[in-house]
Amino acid sequence: MIHIGRKRIVRYLVILILFVQILVLYHNSHHIKNVSEKYFPSVFNNLKYPFLTSTGELNLAFFKFRFEENITVPEAIERNIEIYTKVMEKKISEPKVNDLKRPTENYQLANATLFSLVRNSELKGIVPVIIQIEEKFNNKFHYPWTFLNDEPFTDDFKTEVLKHTKSNCFFEVIPKEYWNKPSHIDPEKEKKGIKKLQEAGVPYADKDSYHNMCRFNSGTFYNIPHMKQFKWYWRIEPDTRYYCHINYDVFKFMEDHNKTYGFNINVYDVQETIETLWTTTLDFLKEHPQYLHPEGAYDWLLEDLQYPIKAKLTKGYSTCHFWSNFEIANLDFFRGEQYSQWFEHLDKAGGFYYERWGDAPVHSMGLALFEDKSKIHWFRDIGYQHSPYINCPNSDQCGDCTPAEFCGIASGVKENCMANWIKYEMSDEQLAMY
Repeated sequence: MIHIGRKRIVRYLVILILFVQILVLYHNSHHIKNVSEKYFPSVFNNLKYPFLTSTGELNLAFFKFRFEENITVPEAIERNIEIYTKVMEKKISEPKVNDLKRPTENYQLANATLFSLVRNSELKGIVPVIIQIEEKFNNKFHYPWTFLNDEPFTDDFKTEVLKHTKSNCFFEVIPKEYWNKPSHIDPEKEKKGIKKLQEAGVPYADKDSYHNMCRFNSGTFYNIPHMKQFKWYWRIEPDTRYYCHINYDVFKFMEDHNKTYGFNINVYDVQETIETLWTTTLDFLKEHPQYLHPEGAYDWLLEDLQYPIKAKLTKGYSTCHFWSNFEIANLDFFRGEQYSQWFEHLDKAGGFYYERWGDAPVHSMGLALFEDKSKIHWFRDIGYQHSPYINCPNSDQCGDCTPAEFCGIASGVKENCMANWIKYEMSDEQLAMY
């Protein structure tokens, strides 16, 4: 009788534990979470931190895509195009919030800058973009511009830029210690890596300046003396286009709504350039599993249905990334302990030179791992093009682009990773933002 009673008690305990798990998952009650954490700590931790084992080590089994389906690649692409198109064809305007900041007399700016890494030779590419940004946004707010270069800007460059904005402009030379190739890079290993990239047809494989740029944008630009004064930046690049009028302060929107990072286009990467980025990151996470965020964008990071060849070569990373030629972000995230320690690990590994790790996958992977996905915002309302990709909303504020168009090249639609973000990482509340 005693033995039977114990079995019943065990069954009741199992039922109770499952009930508590369900409540925590679906009701998000702080009281219930506190009770669960106090009386069933192992259950609570497994539920909240599934990437950790019971001993607090990294659970490698967690880093597998959760939504495997019996679906062909063409079927996955077609379905994702439909998901993306349905969202993009919806008529939108601005974010549906009640506290958008409009320009007023004596307006108090956020601590932000419009930021462009640009060379003297790119003057003809950056001037039209400055004109667009001023006309569509900054003539209302007058945020300062920061132009960075690894060489001094010419007088001609400065004079021409200043013709097109009334805002303060800073023309800064990047200190060499933030730009140049680190001394620990092995020349022979780098040479072999470049040859491998060239054989795979990867552009800029042998250009030192391109590798320097990728490393700089990934992990040092926010720490140069000039940038330390700012909390927010909007990255602006030459030869891009902006299609929509923006009548609210995007920086204040990010600040007021507790956002960390704003993106516009979401694509797959060239897998040969980042072949070991994910495995190098896993090595770091094994040593620092505490840095992982319980609300990270793991499914988007690990998806392998639309482009399985990419996840196969990288040993698990989908290669989905926010195209960082447009980004509005909080610099404090990149300066934080998690991202800084991870970047230091990547830098020592040398993949910025032995391969061609780009700042877009590095920023994106860091955000997906170390930040709450709800703090990552899709600026669906900002029409933007960096050839060949486009974000074109169905909005009366926009012109000169076709709503829902993604790529000027027909074959490029398969590179769109946005449907994965919509399906796996966006809440109903976020989708209803516009």
